[in-house]
Amino acid sequence: MLDAQIEKNRVADIYRRIAPSYDLWARLTESKARDRCLELAAIQDGEDVLEVAVGTGLAFARILAANPSGRNEGIDLTEAMLRRADSKAAKSGSNNYRLKVGDAYDLDFPDDSFDVLINNYMFDLLPQQDFLTVLAEFKRVLRPGGRLAMVNMTRGERWYNGIWERIYRINPALLGGCRGVSLLPQIEASGFRQTRREYISQLTFPSEIVCAIVA
Repeated sequence: MLDAQIEKNRVADIYRRIAPSYDLWARLTESKARDRCLELAAIQDGEDVLEVAVGTGLAFARILAANPSGRNEGIDLTEAMLRRADSKAAKSGSNNYRLKVGDAYDLDFPDDSFDVLINNYMFDLLPQQDFLTVLAEFKRVLRPGGRLAMVNMTRGERWYNGIWERIYRINPALLGGCRGVSLLPQIEASGFRQTRREYISQLTFPSEIVCAIVA
């Protein structure tokens, strides 16, 4: 696994700059994995749902559609991303949601707050030594039996997937700081159960979808 090259204090600035073009990138390279993540999360109306790293709200708008009677919370480090997410959420007609700036390392919610936690394309930004810290925070806010559903850039399974790793080596910022990771071992080490991993390549961009349940 390559080392993370973008320091945490630079992430918000990088994503502020790429926010206007992010949706196009996501549709071309990430949409299939994001759709599959939500499918596996199996959100039921009336649940308490948290999305960490909301981005421009591509998943959050669909969470609102699946959970019109439930509680929907979303956080992100970047205000520019949240403004776009809030615009999408407002167009949905839902009012049962809250979006705010927040930090995955220190979630501003009590223990056992949520039935479902969604997280897309964030761990591929983080230093590997921080994975267990953030996963412990995810586990803390999920209730027993709560479901975790995540997507990350991962290592490719075919030779042509390697183009993204080469781009990262040249300039990590061109990929928003994301590099290929494999999160399943860390999720299992964090005490999650019934883990599941799927792999999707879209326009050669490799993603993993990982799901698990709190014991």
